Amino acid sequence: MSSTHGPCQNHLLAALPAAHLDDIAADLELVPMALGDMLGEPGRAFRHVYFPTTAVVSLYHLTSTGAMAESACVGQEGVIGIALFMGGDSMPSSAVVRSGGHGYRLARAPLMQGFARSGPLRNALLRYTQGLITQIGQNAVCYRHHTVDQQLSRWVLATADRAPGSDLVMTHEMLASLLGVRRESVTSAAVKLRDGGYIRYRRGLISILDPAGLETRACECYALVKAEFQRLLPLAPAPAGGVLKQDHHD
Repeated sequence: MSSTHGPCQNHLLAALPAAHLDDIAADLELVPMALGDMLGEPGRAFRHVYFPTTAVVSLYHLTSTGAMAESACVGQEGVIGIALFMGGDSMPSSAVVRSGGHGYRLARAPLMQGFARSGPLRNALLRYTQGLITQIGQNAVCYRHHTVDQQLSRWVLATADRAPGSDLVMTHEMLASLLGVRRESVTSAAVKLRDGGYIRYRRGLISILDPAGLETRACECYALVKAEFQRLLPLAPAPAGGVLKQDHHD
């Protein structure tokens, strides 16, 4: 394993007692997770689970017309591939890296062996799954009832929590797709947040200037999901901050 990376950069793994983390440490493989990498496709069985450390992964659904919307995002707080230990093997959503970085992957066999013999690992995975279900459900409410300004604020804060200090390459078109809104609506919302002093962006580079203020602009969904993860797992996500990088043409 690299001296500059460690499994405990992932909060779920860091929550495990040392002896139980040691049981799976030899089978954890550090892997690069590049922007656009597909970690899971609808209906296709997972062969590994992934524990992101510096990458952020989007779980999204695609309709028959080509429209899409993000149901959840996963970063250093969690794991990709819950279908493996939940017994379903595959999921109806796609899992795509939206902010490049690194993570650790664990093959099916050692995962299931650890799940069967290690109570702390099993409990951490199931608790995380409960948090993910909360995020998916709350996002559904958010898309239905909250403004684009609120959704964008939530999205920026949630992304910064999961990849503090990292850059994110994201076009306005892609962000609009993830939120299920028009590109012009995203641009208008971003301008409002910039003019309010909550974020700064120039030539596609976005950074959070006022995390606390930005949280007041977000809907309650952000705080509810964050509180649930803090309740379920001992380690809370890092404070919001960092820089989000978007396409220079937007």
